[in-house]
Amino acid sequence: MSVADRIFRGLFVLYLAAFALYLFAPLIIMSAAAFNESRFPTVIPWQGTTTDWFGAMSADRAMWRSLWTSVLVAACVVIVVVPVGTAAALVLTSLHARARSFAYAVMVSPLLTPGVVIGISTLILWRQLGVGGGVFLIVLAQSTFIICYVMLMVTARLQRFDRTQEEAALGLGASRGMVFRRVTLPFLKPALLASGGLAVLQSIENYNTTLFVRGFETPLTVFIATKVRTGLTPAVNALALVIIVATVLGAIAYEVARRRQAARPRA
Repeated sequence: MSVADRIFRGLFVLYLAAFALYLFAPLIIMSAAAFNESRFPTVIPWQGTTTDWFGAMSADRAMWRSLWTSVLVAACVVIVVVPVGTAAALVLTSLHARARSFAYAVMVSPLLTPGVVIGISTLILWRQLGVGGGVFLIVLAQSTFIICYVMLMVTARLQRFDRTQEEAALGLGASRGMVFRRVTLPFLKPALLASGGLAVLQSIENYNTTLFVRGFETPLTVFIATKVRTGLTPAVNALALVIIVATVLGAIAYEVARRRQAARPRA
């Protein structure tokens, strides 16, 4: 190996280490703060190791109520955006080139709109119709832009779809509905699952839009933001650590199941 190759490999390893540190250092520090006796989320100075904040997390009913609200909203958002986004992608891919460009620009425009504008406009519109803030408006406001993510992911999947499969099924006497259920939908399954997961994450982490349409409901992001102003404790760090661990375990379980399923045909 030449000197230049060694230098390049060393720089590449250094870059990967710096990149990993940039990604994971905040999560590690945040998680460590959950075990510090300090009443403020910090690791410096370290005042002693404790697990009391996990007990405080369990006893904080307002926190769990806000988490339940976020989960409920995320579930409703997925129910709305996955079918609508899939339908938008199917329509988009069936249009001619010129009409497709115009429709694409219109459908993607909510992604370019600030969340504050979406939240305020949604609240003003539905108040004129006598509907106040709450879970219903949160779902509608978040769905406005999360649908775009679903549409983009399903569209990317459809671009690799062989339309002759649908034509062959129709030629064999299958109905349009049967073709969609037996041919198109199984092909779109990976994109639908991925877009559903992305929709959950986008919904739970959203703050700008949710703040204006929440009414008397308090999702988790709004709860944490309020705690930052009134007095944040490491109980929030404990909850974040629980969510991180649950996410990692879920990802590991999914990967193990995927590899087992992929290994079955080989066996």
